[in-house]
Parts: sequence; C-alpha cells; structure tokens
Amino acid sequence: MKKSHRKRYAAIWRWHFYAGIIITPILLILAFTGAVYLFKYDIEAALYKDYYQVEAVGDPLTPEEQVDIAQNEIDGSVTRYRPGEGPERSAEVAITTEDGTSYTVFVDPYDGTALGVLNDDRRVMDIIEKVHGELMAGTVGDRLVELVACWTIIMIITGIYLWFPRKAKDFRGILIPRLKQGTKILIRDLHAVTGFWWSGGLIFFLLTGLLWTGFWGNGVQNITTMSGAGYPPSIWIGPAPESDVKTEEVADVSWAAENLPAPTSEILSGRLPVSINDVVNRAQEIEVHPTYDVFYPASEEGVFTLSTFPDQAQDEATVHIDQYSGITLADYRFVDYGILGKIMALGITIHKGLQFGLINQLFGLAICLGLIAMIITGFWMWLRRKPKDSTGAPASDRLINHKVPFFILIVLSLIFPLVGLSLIAVFLIDLLILQRIPKVRKWLNVKENRRSDDV
Repeated sequence: MKKSHRKRYAAIWRWHFYAGIIITPILLILAFTGAVYLFKYDIEAALYKDYYQVEAVGDPLTPEEQVDIAQNEIDGSVTRYRPGEGPERSAEVAITTEDGTSYTVFVDPYDGTALGVLNDDRRVMDIIEKVHGELMAGTVGDRLVELVACWTIIMIITGIYLWFPRKAKDFRGILIPRLKQGTKILIRDLHAVTGFWWSGGLIFFLLTGLLWTGFWGNGVQNITTMSGAGYPPSIWIGPAPESDVKTEEVADVSWAAENLPAPTSEILSGRLPVSINDVVNRAQEIEVHPTYDVFYPASEEGVFTLSTFPDQAQDEATVHIDQYSGITLADYRFVDYGILGKIMALGITIHKGLQFGLINQLFGLAICLGLIAMIITGFWMWLRRKPKDSTGAPASDRLINHKVPFFILIVLSLIFPLVGLSLIAVFLIDLLILQRIPKVRKWLNVKENRRSDDV
C-alpha cells in the first residue's frame, strides 16, 4: 500500500472510529427501540386485549352515545373519536382534562360499557416512540437523534471504503466471515461483512427516519411542497384556504399532509355544529379507510379532521369537514400526492414495518439486530486493540489533504446541515481545548501544533 493511500486510509479510519465511539450509545438505543416499535400494534393488541376486543351482539350504539359514555368516565373536552375498524373492535374516545392531561376511553359500542381508561402519556408504545424519536428530551433530543442518524450515514460510507477489497484472493472476509481463523479475525469479519450486507437497508431506514425530524424532515417537507409536488387544487371543495395553520397543528396526520393548510368553518348566526354521527356517516359515504380518527375542532372556526394512515400507504387520507354544514372542505388521498409525496409515504410505512406485513417487520428487525451486532463487534474490536494510555486511533492528519473523503464530507454537510455544524464544533473543540491539554491530546492521538486548517 502506497504511503499516500495509507495516510488516506488512516484519516478515514479515524473519522469512522471516533464517529462510532461518540454516537453508538445513542445509536444502540435507537436500534433497540426501533426493533420493538416495529411490533407496536401486535404488542398493543396483547397488552390491551381486554380494551380492544368486544363481542358483536345486536346493533351498535351511535357514535354520539358512545362519546357520552366516555365523558361520564372522564370530565373534560373530547378531542378525538375513533370508531372500531371492525365489528369486534371497541371505539376510542380521547378526552383532555383541564390540566392538559389526555386520556383515551375504550367503549364497547354494543352494550355501552366503558372497558377501560388509559393515560396517553403513559402508554408503553408511545413512550418507546418518544425515546426512539427524541430520547424523551423534546427539541434537543430530536436534533440529537437527527445528528446521530446523519453521522451514522457517514460511518456507513467510511466503513464501506475501509471494507473495500484491494488484494483479496477470495470472498472470505469480504462477503462471508472467516470462521476458523481465531476470535480476532472472526469479530472483525462479523463487523465488516455485516456492515456491507446491511448498508443499503440501514441507509434506507436512516433516511426515512430522518423524515420525522424537526430540522431536516421539515426542510424536506417544505421543498416537497414548494416544488409543486404538494397539494393539487382538486383536493379542495372550493378555493384553497389562505391559512398559516398547518394540519399537523390540529390533528395527527400522515407525513404528506402535515403541511396541508387547515381550512376554517363558516360561522353563520344560529347554526349549530353537526354531531359526530354526521361526521362518521360522511366518512362512510366518501369511503375513508375504517382505521380513521376524527379530530374535533379546537375552536369555533375549526374543522373536523378525518385522518388515517394505515398499514398500506395507498389507503392514507386526510379530510377536513366544516363543523357547521358538514360539507367536505378538503379530501387529500395517496392518489393526490406528488411523486415525492408517494415515495415518502411508502418509505415511512416500510420504516414502520407496516407496508408488507410480517415480511416487512422481519426485514426491519433484521436491520436493527444487524446494527446492534455491528455496534457490539466494533466496540469489542476497540477494546481488544486499545492501548492503556490512548484511544488507539491513528494519528490525526489534515483531511483536506485527502480530496475524496474531504469532498464527501463537504457534500454531506450541505445535504445534512447539522453535520456541517458538528464539524465546525469539532474544529473549535480541537483548536480551543484539545491543543491546550497535553494529556487529552495524547489520549486522542492528536498531533501537536497543527495549523488551523486541520480537520
């Protein structure tokens, strides 16, 4: 191997190594919670079996009667109603109390029994989702998860470079692990070979997961909308609303509909709001998928919003209904999405393990378990080779001297702005801290007196 190539290899290995050491604790959390969340509906069906399942006997009560029963259990404002998608499924009524706590009451639509009440903030899978999406730390956690996902993509790219065979005589150690050459070789191969085979699936899950982030994901949504791939005029009954309120602010809707402008209801003197019975009948008339939720108006000018994003992305729908006239103001379906919206919707349902059923879940589980295996084997390799007085990483070198990896980092910084910000932070930490503390500099194997353009 030429000296220049060895230096480039060492520089890339160093970035791969430190990115891994820094982000893998969070990445391990994301992999574990992601593996669990793939089976959300199966887990909830088992946990809340007594709340979900009912016996279909006789004619069901009206939605309004079911809501009244729920309000007898919890004193507060009704915010959501979900009819059972099948004859043996209970109805759900979400109620928010004066202190802002949200509860879901499960109602047997046949005998009117309140089957149980759940505090929405304490539902097991909702907690798992919050850990997976924002580490239970709000906006800060969301940005941290986004940064980890972006740097994981960099780890995959640098890992493929380090894996790329140069003088291999066969596929052992490259496409299949070597099982009979000792523990050290086996662990290295399990890390590298798994990384190669799993890289495509990992990048897919990382990119589709990034769609939910508050910075990069919102940016992609805005680009999708402004590019003309957003909302066609055909979804509006009448002119499109001029509203600064987004649909995501009034209802839990599919990714493609989150930036959809929320219309307003026309307030006429003496007119009373329609009942939930009328809204449910309207949903049946326009053939909304039966897994829909009805979100109640939040104000006198608000609208009823029907939202469903079920297993199949093709069944997604977001419908706004005037709360006084019962007229459909907007009807936004998968068929109305632009090409980008359709790709995103399909990507998200695959990410959640829904689009292709059990096969989809097992595929996602394999990706999560493969990621966990790579984290464990990578950490094991580091422990085996790490000297007592340092991290064991190659000596630092100016990455700007290596055009290809430097160019890749610049491109990724433009695509993922948080990566660029983190690189600036690394540069400042190196300049202002690492260079001033000899023990830390030695432990990290940082060259002394490097110039300010070292990266």
